[in-house]
Amino acid sequence: MAANFWTSSHYRQLLDPEQVDVVHQLDKERGITQEEFRLVKIQMSFHIWRLAQQVKVRQRVIATATTYFRRVYTKKSLTEYDPRIVAPTCLYLASKAEESTVQARLLVFYIKKMCSDKRYLFEIKDILEMEMKLLEALDYYLIVYHPYRPLLQLLQDAGITDLTQFTWGLVNDTYKMDLILIHPPFMIALACIYIASVLKDKDTTAWFEELRVDMNVVKNIAMEILDFYETYKVDPQKGLPEDRINPIMNKLPSKM
Repeated sequence: MAANFWTSSHYRQLLDPEQVDVVHQLDKERGITQEEFRLVKIQMSFHIWRLAQQVKVRQRVIATATTYFRRVYTKKSLTEYDPRIVAPTCLYLASKAEESTVQARLLVFYIKKMCSDKRYLFEIKDILEMEMKLLEALDYYLIVYHPYRPLLQLLQDAGITDLTQFTWGLVNDTYKMDLILIHPPFMIALACIYIASVLKDKDTTAWFEELRVDMNVVKNIAMEILDFYETYKVDPQKGLPEDRINPIMNKLPSKM
């Protein structure tokens, strides 16, 4: 996996941290701040997750869809690319890329079932049209490497497979951030293992030393994850409160 990652388009597209949280000029003109931009990405990650639960796809599909979503907005504005249609279309595209295809009509059906806000409701043709726009925005690079496989390998190597469920949950939560756009997946996995080791009183110091990875980077990723939990406190079942996200979404143009 590692050799494949280092020669992949995913590796070539890794970004510097200052490149991923930039508010597009069109969004600035609508009064959207950097913090509001982050909140939209968090909420739409949750929207993708909720929809994925309905259509019953693997976690990997959800992770790929969320990565596409975040990658799109390093290049495009919320104003031009309505996140309410981009999110389900990312899930549609990811389901095909990960060979777990979900029909667009199913997504449309479940969105109507889930969402009372009409601005979230779209037709099949809207998803198909947005799919073409997203492919172009992504430069047709659809392969995404995730921390899940290296996580399982590293836990086994460290002899702490009893932390699998806890660390897997941490990895899931990293997709509420932009870490997958910035760091190699195995480094994200290591940061989750580092957090779990500290919280669960596992002495992994010698094991980390043997790996000869940059522990400053691992610890910085771990701190970013912990800071996220402290700052946002997202309800795992409901996402962000409506009174926090709706005023931001109201700044965006409604669908035509």
